Amino acid sequence: MRRSHRLILLSILLPLFLISFISPAMAAKPTRAERKAQKEAIEKLPEKYQDWLKVVELLMTDKELETFLALEKDYQRDAFMEHFWEARDTYRSTARNEFRDRWEANVELARQEFGNLEDDRARILLLNGPPSARIISQCSNVIWPTEIWFYVRSDRVQSEMIVVLYRKWGAGPFRVWTSLDGLGALFSNTAGSSGEATLQAIANGCRDGDKLAGGIGWVLRQGMGYEILQQRMMAKPEGQSGEWVSSFNSYSTDLPAGAPPLPATLTLEYPGRYQNRTVVQGLLSVPSEGAGKAALGGANTFNLMLNGEVLQGGKLFDNFRYKFDFPPTAAGPGESLPIIFQRFLRPGDYMLIVKLEDLNSHKIFREERKLAVPASDRVAPAPPNEINEESARLLTEANAAISNGETTLKLVRPFGELQTGMQRFDTLTTGNNIAQVTFALDGKAVLTKKRPPFSVELDLGNLPRPRTLAATAFDAAGSQVAADELVINSAANRFQVRLAEPRKGKHYEHSLLARADVQAPEGQVVERVEFFLNETRVATVYQPPYQQPVVLPKSEEIAYVRAVAYLTDGNSTEHLVFVNAPENLAEVNVNFVELFTTVLDKQKRPVEGLEAKDFSVTEDGTKQEIARFERVTDLPIHAAVALDVSASMEESLDKAKQAALEFFQRTIRPKDRASVITFNDHPNLSVKFTNDVPALAGGLAGLKAERGTSLYDSIIFTLYYFTGIKGQRALLLLSDGKDEGSRFTYEDALDYARRAGVTIYSVGLGEDVDKRKLTRLSEETGGRAFFLKSVDELAGIYAAVEKELRSQYLIAYQSGNISGGTDFRTVELKVGRPGLEVKTIRGYYP
Repeated sequence: MRRSHRLILLSILLPLFLISFISPAMAAKPTRAERKAQKEAIEKLPEKYQDWLKVVELLMTDKELETFLALEKDYQRDAFMEHFWEARDTYRSTARNEFRDRWEANVELARQEFGNLEDDRARILLLNGPPSARIISQCSNVIWPTEIWFYVRSDRVQSEMIVVLYRKWGAGPFRVWTSLDGLGALFSNTAGSSGEATLQAIANGCRDGDKLAGGIGWVLRQGMGYEILQQRMMAKPEGQSGEWVSSFNSYSTDLPAGAPPLPATLTLEYPGRYQNRTVVQGLLSVPSEGAGKAALGGANTFNLMLNGEVLQGGKLFDNFRYKFDFPPTAAGPGESLPIIFQRFLRPGDYMLIVKLEDLNSHKIFREERKLAVPASDRVAPAPPNEINEESARLLTEANAAISNGETTLKLVRPFGELQTGMQRFDTLTTGNNIAQVTFALDGKAVLTKKRPPFSVELDLGNLPRPRTLAATAFDAAGSQVAADELVINSAANRFQVRLAEPRKGKHYEHSLLARADVQAPEGQVVERVEFFLNETRVATVYQPPYQQPVVLPKSEEIAYVRAVAYLTDGNSTEHLVFVNAPENLAEVNVNFVELFTTVLDKQKRPVEGLEAKDFSVTEDGTKQEIARFERVTDLPIHAAVALDVSASMEESLDKAKQAALEFFQRTIRPKDRASVITFNDHPNLSVKFTNDVPALAGGLAGLKAERGTSLYDSIIFTLYYFTGIKGQRALLLLSDGKDEGSRFTYEDALDYARRAGVTIYSVGLGEDVDKRKLTRLSEETGGRAFFLKSVDELAGIYAAVEKELRSQYLIAYQSGNISGGTDFRTVELKVGRPGLEVKTIRGYYP
């Protein structure tokens, strides 16, 4: 039973301590001269920006500060500030920035309570929010002014903590007290010199003395490890990705010193309107003689990068970035390369800034142009005469489509995750020519509605499986006029691109405006989208809207448009649509099956040096041809550690956390991602997929063993979190007990694991685990099960798993089964050498 003065652990500080404590490589700090230069640069800023830097001092990284101080214009600084908060937005799907709101509320509260942001109390308040309880000493004759702050669990750490602050000599700012300062540091001169610097003296001589003494005593008992963490508690939070800063810099329109000029001319037109905005169409004509050609491998291509900014009232209203790649034949002697861009602006006055860089010659064209954007109700006119014939047709059709306002249909994603049972799906539509909407689930039509509201109710079953819902709108003549697709139970990690235009069944004459919708994994950034006509890249777009005019070939041959989206870490995904294809064109879904495979010898050591000829694979008993074979050493890994934190793990939890941390430190490379999921009577996502080891350490810090074990629910929750991730994926599951109350059954978890395609390494600790079930779960997914008597063995198990993940074979084949069935398909992989054991998935659901 807890005593009334049981101390509460500080909720947010511990990950900050641990981050700075375990960081494998401390970032280089600014030198004294650099700090002096930064201080001078800050003093030259307008007061508005000096005040903002004080507010975000604890959040801003050195790279962010360096970038901010290098900016020369206020509109650039304003844009930086907005991007700074966006990079830290906890829930980007909402209109509010909850993180910013909380931080600024804490800033206001700190200033009201303490008068400034420099006091350690203010810093703690900013980092952690208001304490759950705060005790202020009332005994200046015994100890200096002292405060005890208690915190309950937080979003970052699911536990409790305490911090002690004091004001020595009764003046100046409060600072954090640690046991390294010694108990005597808290006592006033009289009490300290008389030898009465004891906890009992505090308990007897102060109001709420038992609570004050209890809090101070708890800190004293925590040991040296906690002392080291406390000393580093005021360090800046680590782990903020610098990718957004690099992206921000890449959009700059500033002219680098000494850049040679690129000859070009800028022409602007206003061809029509899009809804209540006017289309601003720009044409940059670059003489071919002034442009450089790529020398790499004899490509001889023209490659140019366009950055643009639109200012209104001196503030940044819009920015854009495009990359254009032209074949050597794009422009002959005396001809120009046409760089075409479009923006959509409300009528009014603006300033347009464009910077066009030749990536081969490094010449740069830059121009600032005032815009007086008119209102327009007309269809876009023909493009300027300087554009070649094909581009003229292209822009005429694209602008006409924008001006006319095409019919659209959008499926609305229902609220919440893990969709099961009966669910209603609604649509949003524009236009007045929709006669009916057909809904299809996983490729099979389920309902056609001929009047609004165009919605459907579906039974998704008992398990939260990924399902694909498609909605297609038709006019009265039966022609398709709009369509949309939604992946149900698509986790935040799903990476998908889909071409909204061109559309199947729609006819295009000479050109079209290709449009792509991209869904990026939560917390990651789309670096670019490339558009292809057949296998020729047309353009690269670096920001939404992801669209590009495409000129169709003159011949009658079937063509296709392909969109390829890339994340900043290099991962990609694509979608392809045939243009003007005949109705009888057959489309066959072919499963390309990837088997990430481990081969072990009799001593359970990974076997290297095997070749494709050593393997044979069958699907449902039918032999398959191996189409791809390679050693997996450098492919990105996505690994989740699911850690049991139920009450029975109390004695083992500290060593389990340390072993998991060592696994992350050994395994995670720049392109890898890992996450931390804890579970007791419910699962909790502690750290999202990241390659930031300190952030992963923060998710392991401050855990408390309590409550029961919902093992099967947690397995399904973790596998769901992998949804949408491709490639090498592994789940490291550690538990010391049996399931005690999951909503889902073991068979549900096993079936879900088969569908997920994630390799599961099960680690059972102690004698209470169900070894049979954990073994089957691992073997069905190509992993291994380990059963330990002591948590001390765990580090060795994680090391073995890490070695396996870096010593696998990727064996892939194109399934010969094109029946379209959805039943489980059994896969059997054999190796032709005796004494070897093959570990891979036992099968899959198509």
